Amino acid sequence: MCTDVNRCAVYLYASVAPKLTQEHSQVGHCSSFTYSWVSEETLMSHLTCSQRPQSPFTPGWTFHTQTEDNEMNRCAMVLLLCGAAVHSFRFDELIKYVDDHQEEYVQMNRCAMVLLLCGAAVHSFRFDELIKYVDDHQEEYVQILREWVAVESDSSDVTKRAELYRMMEMVGEKLRKMGGKVELVDIGEQQLPDGSSLALPKVVTAQFGSDVNKPTVCVYGHVDVQPAQKEDGWATEPYNLTEINGNLYGRGASDNKAPVLAWIHAVEAFKALDMDLPVNVKYLIEGMEETGSNGLDAMIESQKSSFFSDVDYIIISDCGWLSKRPALTYGTRGNCYFFAEVEGPKQDLHSGVYGGTVIEPMTDLIGILDTLISPSGTILIPGIRDAVAPFSDEEWKMYQDIEFDVENYREKIGVEQLMYNNKVELLAHRWRHPTVSIHGIQGAFSAPGTKTVIPAKVTGKFSIRQVPDMDPAVVEKQVTDHLHSVFAKRKSPNKLKVKMIIGAKPWLADIKHSLYEAGKAAVKRVFNVDADMIREGGTIPIARTFQDVTEKSIIMLPIGGFDDGLHSQNEKISRYNYIEGTKMFIAYLQEVAQIKKD
Repeated sequence: MCTDVNRCAVYLYASVAPKLTQEHSQVGHCSSFTYSWVSEETLMSHLTCSQRPQSPFTPGWTFHTQTEDNEMNRCAMVLLLCGAAVHSFRFDELIKYVDDHQEEYVQMNRCAMVLLLCGAAVHSFRFDELIKYVDDHQEEYVQILREWVAVESDSSDVTKRAELYRMMEMVGEKLRKMGGKVELVDIGEQQLPDGSSLALPKVVTAQFGSDVNKPTVCVYGHVDVQPAQKEDGWATEPYNLTEINGNLYGRGASDNKAPVLAWIHAVEAFKALDMDLPVNVKYLIEGMEETGSNGLDAMIESQKSSFFSDVDYIIISDCGWLSKRPALTYGTRGNCYFFAEVEGPKQDLHSGVYGGTVIEPMTDLIGILDTLISPSGTILIPGIRDAVAPFSDEEWKMYQDIEFDVENYREKIGVEQLMYNNKVELLAHRWRHPTVSIHGIQGAFSAPGTKTVIPAKVTGKFSIRQVPDMDPAVVEKQVTDHLHSVFAKRKSPNKLKVKMIIGAKPWLADIKHSLYEAGKAAVKRVFNVDADMIREGGTIPIARTFQDVTEKSIIMLPIGGFDDGLHSQNEKISRYNYIEGTKMFIAYLQEVAQIKKD
C-alpha cells in the first residue's frame, strides 16, 4: 500500500496537477491502487491555514485536513501546494526509483516521500536566507548610499555635469561587478540658452537573466537630484549622508538613490547566495529626471523592439508612502504648464512719471490670472472639468479605508486651514481632481528693497494638474480661448500671448492587475500589514511614456516615507525603509514569478 501511494504521488504530480482547474473529477488507476482525481476547489476546501499564505513556502505556514481523507487525496493535497514550483520532472526514473526502494519505504513516513519529490522546489526560494543576508549587509548598504549621495548629480546645473557623468559611470560599474550585461546608452545633446550644446548623461541599462520561461521585469530609476546648499536651511551638509535617529539625511537619499540601490541590493542578494533569480531583471537608470528626462522618450521609442521586446512588466519606485503604512501607487496626475505674456510699452517706465497715463501690463496680467480660480478652489475656465472621470462609490470606499491623518497633514504644512477637512474630499482633490496653481511672474520686480517701475512685459506662470480623462491638447485650447476672451473684455491696447510649455498626461493603472496583487502580497510578507492603494498628486511623465510606447503593464512600488522631504531641505530616508524596502523588493520578485502570463 505504501509503495502504491508513493507511486501515485509521483503520478498525480505528472498527470493530475495540470488538470486541477477542471470543474469535475475523474477516476484513474495506478498499479493496483484505485484513486480519484479531484479538482483544485475540492482539495482547497479540505484545507485550513493557521496563517494565510502568499505562497506555499511562507515561513510558519501549516495546513491540516478537515476530514479524514484517504492516503491518495492527502498526497494530492501536498502536491497541489508544492508541485507547481517543480519545473523539471523525469517520471519514468522516479517510478523506477520508487520500485527499487520498496522495502525502505515500508519504514518511511509517507510525508518524507512527498518531501523528497517536492523539497527541491521548496529550496528554490530561501526567503529567510535572503532576509538574513540583507540584515547582515545593511551597514554596507548605508555606506554605498553615502558614496552615491556624495556625488552632486544636480541635473539642473550644467556646471556640475561632470559629476552627473561620474554618477552614471558609478551606477554602470556597480551593476557590471554584479555580473550584469551593462550598457551606457548615448541619448544625444542638450541645447543650452546661449546656443551651445552639452552632452546628456548616458542612460544605464543592465540585464540579469534571459530565461525565456521566466517573466522579465524592468526597473526604472534616476540618480540625478534637485539643487541643494547648506545655506538653504539644511541642518546637515546635503551631500554628506548623515544618520540621525535612524534617518539618513542627504540630497537624493529618498529621491531616488536609495530606492535604486535597494533594487540593486535585491538582485545582489540572490547572486551572492548563488540563488537563481525567480524572474529576469532589467534596469533602466537615467540622470535627467529632475529636469524633464531630456532624451529619454526618444531612447525608449528607439529601443521598443530591442531592450523592451522581452519585458513583461515595468516597475517604478520614484514615489513615497502616504503615511507610516506601506503603499502601492496606481495613478499620477498629469500637468499642463502655461506662460501668459502681456506686453505693453517698449521699455520699463517710471511709475511717478508715467503712472496713470498708460495701461500697465502687470495690471492686465493680474486681472486675467484672477479669472482662473475662485477663492474656494473652483476652476473658472469653461469646460475644464467636462472630461474628468466620475468619482465612483468603489473609489470613495477605497479612499475611506486609507490611513491618513488630516490634522497631522495640516500641521506638517503649517497652515491654519485646509481647503477641505474631510479625508476623502482632501485626498480626492489631491489626487483625482484638476487644480490650478499660480507659480510666479517673470519680469516683475522681486528683489529686496523698493523699485518704482512699471514693467514693460510680464509673464505669468501657472499650471493645471491633469486627471483621467483630460487631454492636454483640449486643455490648451480651453485655457487659451478663455484668457483671450477675458483679455478682450478689458479692451487693453497691450498684447497677450498664451503658450503651453508642458503637456504631460495623467497615468492610471488597473489595481486589479496581477502586478498589484503581487505587490500586496510582498508588502504583507515583509511588513505584515495590508498596503494602502494610493495615487500621487504630482506628475511622473515617464510612467505614461512607458505605457504609451512599450504597451507594458506598470506598477509604482514606493519605499520612501511620507515625511522624507523630497525636493526640500533635510531630505532623508529612514534606515528602516531602506533596508525593509530591499526585503520587500526581494519578496516582490518572487511574487511576480507566480504571475501567469496572458
